[in-house]
Amino acid sequence: MEEFRNIGIIGRLNSNKVIETVKRLSRFLTEEGYYVILDDRIAEVIPGHNMQVSKVNLLGEICDLVIVVGGDGSLLGAARALAKYHIPVLGINRGRLGFLTDISPDDNMCDEVKAVLDGQYTSELRFLLDAEVKRDGNPIGAAAALNDVVLHPGKSARMIAFDLYIEGQYVYNLRSDGLIVSTPTGSTAYSLSGGGPIMHPKLDALVLVPMFPHTLSSRPIVVDGKSEIKIHIDGDLDIYPTVSCDGQTHIPCAPGDTITIRKKAHKLKLIHPKGHNFYEICRTKLGWSSNLGD
Repeated sequence: MEEFRNIGIIGRLNSNKVIETVKRLSRFLTEEGYYVILDDRIAEVIPGHNMQVSKVNLLGEICDLVIVVGGDGSLLGAARALAKYHIPVLGINRGRLGFLTDISPDDNMCDEVKAVLDGQYTSELRFLLDAEVKRDGNPIGAAAALNDVVLHPGKSARMIAFDLYIEGQYVYNLRSDGLIVSTPTGSTAYSLSGGGPIMHPKLDALVLVPMFPHTLSSRPIVVDGKSEIKIHIDGDLDIYPTVSCDGQTHIPCAPGDTITIRKKAHKLKLIHPKGHNFYEICRTKLGWSSNLGD
């Protein structure tokens, strides 16, 4: 097990509950003898904290562990920034569902964090995606995603037409509201809402989910996680679609553009308290019934 001494804290902004949790957590960690570094954005709204402050990227260089206080969206942003540093990330849930942030900010929060710091945790690697948009063969934008890369109409309500290629092999030309390319991590997010399957996080696979396709035979496709996905937007479209990564980073596209999606070289190291159970999380978060004890 790794030894954690320098601990970074990232907090979701515009939430008094997050600020309260960050204050409580940082005070606890300091009292326990850990060196705490605050993300500069959350530090601005906590006057008089007397702790070192750092930008998110630098946290990856100077910390042994980063704790994210917020929802899954906060952890997605941290994952994209920190994956290349191979630094473990732990989530405290101040959001809604909390598939990625699995410590509750209740009275037992500090005890659960202490147990993790004492080595009582499990870790797993989650892969990310890189998306690049080219126009006339020239790159015009790129971004990373932990959950999904989505081609969608942007502000338009009209359908998109595009050609899909997987590992250089032509799949189809589709007219739809777009396409979701999701990792196993993202399979319980937007992809699930679009009718995609739930994939266990350990799978090395991608799922491609058409959004409201103009044919009943278009269904989600699960492919090898190492596959290169290419989407060529029809050149005669009269709308300008958008590529969104994790719903947080957006790249404007034009008719004729090509989007290439492939696995990112760096993975996120996500850690959980002992006893973490993916199926229990699905049961709780998605409202699955349980007959145990009936």
